[in-house]
Amino acid sequence: MLARIEGLEDLSLTTNGYLLERDADALAEAGIRRMNVSIDSLQRDRFFEMTRRDALPQVLRGLEAVGRRPELGPVKVNAVAMRGFTEREALPFAEFARENDFHVRFIEYMPLDADHGWTPDQVLTGDELRAIIHAVHPLEECPREPSATARNFRFAEPPRPGRSRRGTIGFINPVSEPFCSDCNRIRLTADGRLRTCLFSLHETDLRAPLRGGAADDELEQIIRDAVWRKELKHQVGEKGFRRPARSMSAIGG
Repeated sequence: MLARIEGLEDLSLTTNGYLLERDADALAEAGIRRMNVSIDSLQRDRFFEMTRRDALPQVLRGLEAVGRRPELGPVKVNAVAMRGFTEREALPFAEFARENDFHVRFIEYMPLDADHGWTPDQVLTGDELRAIIHAVHPLEECPREPSATARNFRFAEPPRPGRSRRGTIGFINPVSEPFCSDCNRIRLTADGRLRTCLFSLHETDLRAPLRGGAADDELEQIIRDAVWRKELKHQVGEKGFRRPARSMSAIGG
């Protein structure tokens, strides 16, 4: 079991939530300690429009199942922010966060779509979304942890009578407010390649040396060399930006 690996400090899962109703208990017992669930709309027809699956009730039941397992918290609900779509979702998601112990995070739309249809004018910025929510539910910014990707906010207003739980709202703004200067993240793809940035044009193959019997110190040096070459910034929105060949679904969330 992964959770029993010596030295492992955290084990989380990013999911579309389709099978959480069935698997929440098993995931908790397997040692998962954090959960990220991707939901771009809380309206059934618009959820179907985005995902091509009529599965919103199923996903929400899955979140309820996760909520019954406190060891799986904090649960983060991630929504991609797209202009012309997410403006209508901002307040429903804010209410969803207030009513539940979930942390809703809006992620600016990035050029990692499989259709390669991204354009800068499709990006709905975190500041715009925050203004929509703040006008109805005043927000107070939480202290930022070092290397955190999100700017997190708590609700300034008290919980509704009879309710003690309140979630938070977060904004991940890689396009309008890059956080490259203190980014400490790297990713390992399902096919064994190390990426030092979501927008990397180069990958480091770890599968071949692993299968070739490389010793731990050799693998450590390969990883150190890759991290040493980590990009200074992603250059999204700048002249000469080149998008990676892999989409987000091929990189891994």
